[in-house]
Amino acid sequence: MPRRRPSPAWTVGLAALALWAMLGKAGAETLLRTRLNADIRSTDPGTNRDANTDGVIAHVVEGLVAFRDDTSIGPMLAESWTVSNEGKTYTFRLRHGVKFHNGATMTADDVVWSLKRWLDPATQWRCLSEFSATGIARIEKIEAPDPHTVAITLDQPTALFLPTLARPDCGQTAIIHRDSLGPDGKWIAPVGTGPFKLGEWKRGQYVDVIRFDGYASRSEPRTGYTGAKDVKVDRVRFNVIPDSSAAKAGLLSGSLDVIMSLSIPDLEELKSRPEVQLSITPALGLTGILFQTKDPLLKDVRIRRAIALSIDTAQIVDAVMMGTARPNNSALPLGGPFYSEAQSHGYTQNIAEAKKLLLEAGYRGQPIKMITNKRYSYVFDSSVLVQAMAQTVGINIELDVMDWAAQLDRYNRGDYQSMAFTYSARLDPSLSFEMLTGPKATQPRKVWDNPEAQEMLRQSMMIDDAAKRQALFDEMHKRFIADVPMIVLFNGAELTALRKGIKGYAGWLYPQPRFWGVTVE
Repeated sequence: MPRRRPSPAWTVGLAALALWAMLGKAGAETLLRTRLNADIRSTDPGTNRDANTDGVIAHVVEGLVAFRDDTSIGPMLAESWTVSNEGKTYTFRLRHGVKFHNGATMTADDVVWSLKRWLDPATQWRCLSEFSATGIARIEKIEAPDPHTVAITLDQPTALFLPTLARPDCGQTAIIHRDSLGPDGKWIAPVGTGPFKLGEWKRGQYVDVIRFDGYASRSEPRTGYTGAKDVKVDRVRFNVIPDSSAAKAGLLSGSLDVIMSLSIPDLEELKSRPEVQLSITPALGLTGILFQTKDPLLKDVRIRRAIALSIDTAQIVDAVMMGTARPNNSALPLGGPFYSEAQSHGYTQNIAEAKKLLLEAGYRGQPIKMITNKRYSYVFDSSVLVQAMAQTVGINIELDVMDWAAQLDRYNRGDYQSMAFTYSARLDPSLSFEMLTGPKATQPRKVWDNPEAQEMLRQSMMIDDAAKRQALFDEMHKRFIADVPMIVLFNGAELTALRKGIKGYAGWLYPQPRFWGVTVE
């Protein structure tokens, strides 16, 4: 029988890994080698970004505050803060001795400059809308009364001001030095305060981050994106290896040290390998099926509901995630502080009711395009199973497989009929609903355009009372299930494989790596 020849891409990937392995042994530096399943989109935090971009840049930049392991907010570049003026003014005392990567000392003037740059529409900051008239609050004033103090005044109080500043997808509202931009005001590279400096970015191949010897670490234990960041390697190389087989081969051969976002089949295979250790951490991400409710066919809620009732969520999750995740139809993550009994009520498979709804809607087998991707195996596998289950009640779903970048662009434009999609983690329950809820006219990426829900969301962002917030979240969930703008399937799990010689690595609820505190033996 002729032997199967490896694909050219796989062969090139192995050759590159072998070269990188030799390079890693050539000098005395300590090199930690990990993998990205796709290249980053830019080095400008919170602008042209995705999860890979956020994960790499989080090693380079920092904000005033950051999320802890338990999703509470802790100080990062701020030493402390006070709130006054009826909850509208936040006064931050900055840490002394914090250095930028160019050696300059961080001052309040740098903080003011950075914040004003984020608020400039020309920056195209992802989270600018949060501080617009339709967002959580408008920033009316940013002042630096002395070199170590910054005061930010909002037009109204909001419980989400600090969590929004800390959001990884907002680039942690990073405080950067002016040298990050050229004389023409265009972006060059981040000159941040993080424990690593940005090294070489060879597009399509790798991104290096290099230990910043001038880093001023906090003294508390590592927690989330704050606390002590004690770097114990000289360099971390994020290798771009789309092919998971090549990445796995690299790990087993010793050419890679860490693989995150492991696929389920690979996890099963690696369990028995003595040279490998596994880290399985519950994650806050969310995977589901999105519907474009403005679509001529899918604007009929009866058809959307029929799809929801045609599927067995638990069966899909069991098949796709193999015991590492549980079914969940709620926008709020399982295990979160606001995941109540009310949130556990979702869709139960009901074939007869699904067929009845389709008959009432006059559905006659028109094709429904569902965009999916193979970058995330669990997304593709979910879409295949949803297609098969929907077919049992006569729903004709046609899968359209795209690369992730193309799908993300279609998502941001709201240009789809349906799609299997995965959201990165949100660290506050209001933000979990916020990533889904909003007016499509101005935010086409939002999947749920319900004015009443938007008002409840606004209220949840304004109040601190836990019981009142819980009541709002429970009512939003009830309406979310009734409107069926999407079918939430499950929250994920972060599956990481490491060589046995890697010590000090720890996953957390937010599925991104932290390579400070990690050693290579």
